[in-house]
Amino acid sequence: MLLAIDAGNTQTVVGLYRGADLLEPWRLSTNAERTSDEHALLIRQLLDLQGAALADLSGIVVSSTVPRLTAAMREMAERYLDVPPVVVEPGTRTGMPILYENPKEVGPDRIANAVAAFDIYGGPVIVVDFGTATTVDATSARGEYLGGAILPGIEISLDALFARAAALSRIKVVAPRRVIGKTTVESVQSGTLYGFGAAVDGLCRRFHDELGPARVVSTGGLGALMAPFSDCIERHDPWLTLHGLRLIYERNTAPA
Repeated sequence: MLLAIDAGNTQTVVGLYRGADLLEPWRLSTNAERTSDEHALLIRQLLDLQGAALADLSGIVVSSTVPRLTAAMREMAERYLDVPPVVVEPGTRTGMPILYENPKEVGPDRIANAVAAFDIYGGPVIVVDFGTATTVDATSARGEYLGGAILPGIEISLDALFARAAALSRIKVVAPRRVIGKTTVESVQSGTLYGFGAAVDGLCRRFHDELGPARVVSTGGLGALMAPFSDCIERHDPWLTLHGLRLIYERNTAPA
């Protein structure tokens, strides 16, 4: 079995694979203070829910945007598993040309998303990832990662709004009854959901101007909430990054 880990700044997504089948995905809060031993204990507990153990794992692949977590994951794999981890970083074989001016700047989760989207949907394809940051990335018809756009994530934006606007209190982000809010809560909800949906649509249309017609797929922790508020998003895939990580693992461990 393969363990795929996508560690972001806010959430960590863990997937357990048997071959190409995703047996179980878990979405956890990211804690950069956890030690390698604590990560091993947490993974052991998750595996136990599936009747599995650390000894059943034949591989582990990691995407991390948090350097401390990357180091902890490496140490965990080296100490508790018999196989070295595949970490998505410069030099890792992805099977996809990265046409960024400096490929080392591209986050590993963005690359995994592009690899997965091209595998599932072909190209050109646009991935919108609603995470700590909202990223919009394009892959060409030939399977090349072209680049993208990054804007502040929804939760970051709301944190800044509530911290700077003394008269506003934190709200639950759910669909408002109408676009024109009749209360402050509704107004913030409308601005958040319809506003970010419009921002994504505006970016996707400009991507289409440069890329041509392309499918648009969303992912990320807030993707299911946001997808209905976008006219451009055609499909939501919550485990897209895990799929890309599995493919990258296979491309780095296949017999020569």
